[in-house]
Amino acid sequence: MEYVKLGRTGLEVSRICLGCMTYGDPDKGTHAWSLREEESRPLLRQAIDAGINFLDTANTYSNGSSEEIVGRAIRDFARREDIVLATKVFNRMRPGPNGGGLSRKAIFDEIDNSLRRLGTDYVDLYQIHRLDHTTPIEETLEALHDIVKAGKARYIGASSMYAWQFAKAIYTSRLHGWTEFVSMQDHLNLLYREEEREMLPFCEDQKIAVIPWSPLARGRLTRDWDEETARTQSDEFGKTLYTQALESDRKIVDAVSAVAKARGIPRAQVATAWILQKSAVTAPIIGASKPGHIADAVASLEVKLTPEEIETLEAPYIPHAVAGFK
Repeated sequence: MEYVKLGRTGLEVSRICLGCMTYGDPDKGTHAWSLREEESRPLLRQAIDAGINFLDTANTYSNGSSEEIVGRAIRDFARREDIVLATKVFNRMRPGPNGGGLSRKAIFDEIDNSLRRLGTDYVDLYQIHRLDHTTPIEETLEALHDIVKAGKARYIGASSMYAWQFAKAIYTSRLHGWTEFVSMQDHLNLLYREEEREMLPFCEDQKIAVIPWSPLARGRLTRDWDEETARTQSDEFGKTLYTQALESDRKIVDAVSAVAKARGIPRAQVATAWILQKSAVTAPIIGASKPGHIADAVASLEVKLTPEEIETLEAPYIPHAVAGFK
């Protein structure tokens, strides 16, 4: 396993981050395809044994049960201080007023709820899952700063938004002397590259870590174009992401297949190697529902694509409208 600094911090993270949305009670929340605890634990252990020290979850995943499963796995399979544990806040956790969002009340309530479910005194990285357009950014940022000063989080990060919004948040924190975001968890893969326009250059310039979600495009880059899975049939959010450029997307999927076949390796390794070669990227967030998914993610670190292969993979891409947030 390779390890790098998380942006300009001194924190060392594995070059592969394990996304834990896959692990949770399928009867809770909206992820009917998630794996129950008995199925999740071997995969979490495999990842930790492979040297993956960076685990990412969220309060909303399977209505909190993902955090519970991940927390128990860490206690059983690792030392807490060896794990970089990330979770997120924003999405609605209960009906009625203050059941979601990024108000001071919501953030203070939800960090305590996450810590209880995770069974830990702190998280290493506390991230806003999306922007809350109904709460002043100053209120959100000061609350996050206070969470850090209270010792409940070591660092804070953000997820998908426009680059100008992220720059505004960074500037606001600096203006007030508050804790700054050290990472951006954004949507980036061979089928969706709009982050290359502004977000990636901004993060690279400011030495902010980039930890992309959906690096394999919900698995579309790893299988034949017409092949479906239980997740593709039930993942309602996923259905909104890759529908605008089907002709070019199909050419990209075919290109991944061609490069993988020529090299004699799985397609997942090619798609992951492509995102790893982006200089701004710190660690892609890999979902894993089978042992081979983790093995491929780790093996991708050894795959060094040639300029010609990169051109083959990138050539069919056409501009997309923003997908994954509004």
